[in-house]
Amino acid sequence: MPLETGGGQELAIADLLDRALHKGIVIWGEATISLAGVDLVYVGVKVLVASVETADRMRAASIGAVPERSDRPA
Repeated sequence: MPLETGGGQELAIADLLDRALHKGIVIWGEATISLAGVDLVYVGVKVLVASVETADRMRAASIGAVPERSDRPA
């Protein structure tokens, strides 16, 4: 099922999923239920959707390290 982008290009669901896994998606949200100014329930959600390789690259970038690559000669 192709989707049409703003530029008139068609984008298949598989292409969209491949792009999301390659770049990574972070979904972050929070909700608080309160009654009379008293917080009763707090729900926080953080979800990362990415491939293992992308997650390793993100982790290495956050600590300032260079990620190891398996195709580098030993």
